[in-house]
Amino acid sequence: MSNAHSAYFAYRDYLVLDTLLGIQRPNTEQPDELLFVVVHQSHELWFKELLHELDTLQVILSKAESGPALRTLRRTRAILKTLTAQIDVLETLTSGQFCAFREQLGGSGFYSAQFREIEMVLGRRGRTTAEHFPEGSADRARIEARSAEPTLFDSFLAYLSAKGYSPHDLPSALRGLHGDDGVVEQVCQALVDLDQAFQEWQYRHVVLVQRIIGDKDGTGGTAGAEFLRTSVFTPSFPALWNVPSVV
Repeated sequence: MSNAHSAYFAYRDYLVLDTLLGIQRPNTEQPDELLFVVVHQSHELWFKELLHELDTLQVILSKAESGPALRTLRRTRAILKTLTAQIDVLETLTSGQFCAFREQLGGSGFYSAQFREIEMVLGRRGRTTAEHFPEGSADRARIEARSAEPTLFDSFLAYLSAKGYSPHDLPSALRGLHGDDGVVEQVCQALVDLDQAFQEWQYRHVVLVQRIIGDKDGTGGTAGAEFLRTSVFTPSFPALWNVPSVV
């Protein structure tokens, strides 16, 4: 076998392309459904990577390593911006094109367990979140496990403590780190950037839903855009957004 042929098979095997490109299975013959499937499968892959980065970030913060924390925060923000950019593609779907296959959809993003895990890491913890998933399922077990773990903000407070700022008097700690204008302040601002990127993705998602289905109920039985709007502009780290009032 030539080197070129070896490289060809190595590439396909490494990315498991036969499997990857074979799992897009629209439920209808509508040509626009493939786009919907591809974008949502891409979201789930990015959710997987985002969870990996957030887990890594919490370990880094626990070690009080500022440089690696900044690099990981920049990456997580870039991932969220990539997810937001994918909405640009979904917005090419007209309401009529979506409605042509909507009734045959196999499910709703409301049941994305990975997204629920991301919410848990960011501190957005509803008491009934796990109850939307079947008892005994792996998804429910992961969500419940996340709910018992420290949030990203908890890890940041531990980082502040290790850097000599008292998390027990957070306003004073924030005044201090912003006055110092050093790397700890950069980590704080990077967390706000991450929070903002998450809210921007949520906002674009709400606008997309409003544009395509209007005020109709969501695919998962929710109130559609109205349901999604309840979580927009709700920061994950509200204390960090109040910094201007404490400095």
